[in-house]
Order: sequence, then C-alpha cells, then structure tokens
Amino acid sequence: MKNNRYCVIMAGGGGARLWPRSRRSMPKQFLDMDGKSVLQRTIEVFQEACPGISVVTVLPEDFIDYWKEYCLRNNFICPQILVKGGITRFHSVRNALAKIPDGAIAAVHDGVRPLVTPAKVRELFDLAEDKVGVIPVVPCVDTMKVLKPSDLDGVWEEAGAEADRSVLFGAQTPQVFQSEILKDAYGQAYDPAFTDDASVVSRYGKSLSYVMGERLNIKITTPEDLIMAKAIAALRNM
Repeated sequence: MKNNRYCVIMAGGGGARLWPRSRRSMPKQFLDMDGKSVLQRTIEVFQEACPGISVVTVLPEDFIDYWKEYCLRNNFICPQILVKGGITRFHSVRNALAKIPDGAIAAVHDGVRPLVTPAKVRELFDLAEDKVGVIPVVPCVDTMKVLKPSDLDGVWEEAGAEADRSVLFGAQTPQVFQSEILKDAYGQAYDPAFTDDASVVSRYGKSLSYVMGERLNIKITTPEDLIMAKAIAALRNM
C-alpha cells in the first residue's frame, strides 16, 4: 500500500535577481507560458502524475491573493494549502512541512521547473516508498573551471585546478523523501550551506539515493530560460 503523497511547490521567491528591471514587478512563476502561468503548468504535472496528490504551494506573501484570484479566473481547479514564504528557501520549506503529516511521502519542487515529466515524478515517488530520499541529478557535460572575479569588470581569472566533471552532477527537483525524516532534518538550525533539501537531510546524517534526472527539466531563472521552456513545451505538444 502506497503512502499518502504530498508535493511542496516552492514559488515563494520574488524572482528579480537575474530578471530585467522592467519585468521585476511580476515574479517569474506567474509569467505566461503559452496561455498558462509557469506555476500552473508546474502543479499540473504533479496532478497528472499522482491524481489526488496533496499540494502545498509556497508563495510570496504579497501574491497570495493574486494567486487565489488567478486560479478562480482561469478555472484552475486544484485544492491547495497556501503557505507564506520565509526569509530564505530553508525557512519557506520548513513553513510548508508544518502542513504535512508523518507517514507520508513528500516531494519538494521548484515552482519554476514546469518541464519535469509526469513519468519522472511517478518514478521518484515510487522509489521513495522504501528509501530515505531520492534526488534526481544530471551529469555535468561542460568543462568545469574554478574562477574568481578579476579587477576588470566582467572578466574572471583562474582560482585553482579544474574540477573533474566526471564526478560532478547537477541536482534537480523534485527531491522526494519520507516526510518524518524531512521534517526532522528541517528542525536543524539554518546554515547558508543548505542550498537544497538534499543538503539539509545529508547534514542530518541520512544517506540519500541519487537517480538520473531529465536534461530538459530546466529551472526558469532568466528570460532566455523562459524562451527555451516555451520552445520545449511546444515541441512536446506537436
């Protein structure tokens, strides 16, 4: 018998760091992606992958009412628990986990990764039934350089030996865990080194399982990423 399944959709950021100043009034998770917001498309993947999944959506406090109105206006039917984002991603996840019971399987996913496939989501949930946590990764294909800023604006210089790309992988989401372990791990004190959920659980002393992710499961961080995501979605729908 499968455990109850939950997904925490992390959409609590303002999204202004790498976005043009002219577009900063609207966080990128709410931007249009061929008729639907990026966030709606992300949530729909989990609805398709696991019908009946419980959704916890983390939002910027100033956009909670906006999202409620968006869902109503666009007839987006998805019962959700809405949670206010914290001062960091760590605190936002901790806020969301307070809404999830023990004995469940919980995924944490970036709200701006709408291209993960339902098949991959199902695979990760199924694997997590008898593991501490399952993390999707993709191998680094570029030559990795260790650099530091130089005195010239926009120019970098070598800062050490080249990294061995054969042992380097990029972590993606959704990262899927036994809920009680994830909640206990997030009871630790915050550390800036916590860059994802895997780093939090690893610090807690738990061994995780890593599986191949999907190259096209990109995170929309820049305007170019949104263009690419639209193109990929269009090709999938051909």
